[in-house]
Amino acid sequence: MALSLSRRTALGLLCTFAKAQQATFSTGVNVVNVLVTVRDKQGQLVKGLAKADFKLEEDGQNQTIRYFSPQADQPLMLGLLIDVSGSQRTVLAEQRRASQQFLDTVLRPGDRAFLVRFDRRIELIEDLSLLEVDAKENGARGTALYDAIVSAARGLAGQPGRKALIVLSDGYDTSSSAPLAAAVETAQRADALVYSIRFLDRDVFKFQVPASQGGSPVPREGQKTLERIARETGGSYFDLTASETLQKIYGRIEDELRNQYSLGFTPAKSHLGYRKIRVSVRPKGLTVHARDGYYPVE
Repeated sequence: MALSLSRRTALGLLCTFAKAQQATFSTGVNVVNVLVTVRDKQGQLVKGLAKADFKLEEDGQNQTIRYFSPQADQPLMLGLLIDVSGSQRTVLAEQRRASQQFLDTVLRPGDRAFLVRFDRRIELIEDLSLLEVDAKENGARGTALYDAIVSAARGLAGQPGRKALIVLSDGYDTSSSAPLAAAVETAQRADALVYSIRFLDRDVFKFQVPASQGGSPVPREGQKTLERIARETGGSYFDLTASETLQKIYGRIEDELRNQYSLGFTPAKSHLGYRKIRVSVRPKGLTVHARDGYYPVE
């Protein structure tokens, strides 16, 4: 059932939905988990690494990795956030088809998912079999990208296991009450990876000339926004092109989600502000991708 919701109502339902799917889990210990992707020089995912292959630092200080596991078979809670504002009107059919195929492929027993579509409003679709992303002819103008991320991330906060948000948008926000920094911070606090896919309607922006010459800043600013959200949460950024299709991008995201490493450590009791994280591997020639920090539990 598709629900038309206010932002506050959408947030409440997202929280309720996430809690309803929560597995019983408690360690009794304040543990920070960091999901890590490792690739070789050819960009291929590296599997089979051991705990001894990793080094983890917090604010420049070495940390003992107390918990370690590959994540290929660990349950996943996934949120799919789809921009249905006017600037996306010609790409919605492709979004719908590829998104349904992705969910059918990636979700396994024990996994959970929810769908949020947004323009100026935020809508939660709880029944994924009713996946619809079409913009309404008389729908609200505007794009509340940051508010949608904040709402979805808050719904995931405090939940165990792996959490990820996939955002399909041109990245240009016109209606949110929350700033970009709040969207990034809320996802970080929820330990949610954000995979952003820039879905740019070329027809809408075909008139564009460089911003320095008075043209629209939307494409470049939107790209910078989506790149930042992905980078600072430990996810990845993708740009939809003729050769880089949505189906290919979804395949890469699925492969990455199923082949990550989870590193867990117990943080020192110090300041409550943002703490920087750096993860490295001992085998040479490999590239490590992980979030660059976290907020300790206050």
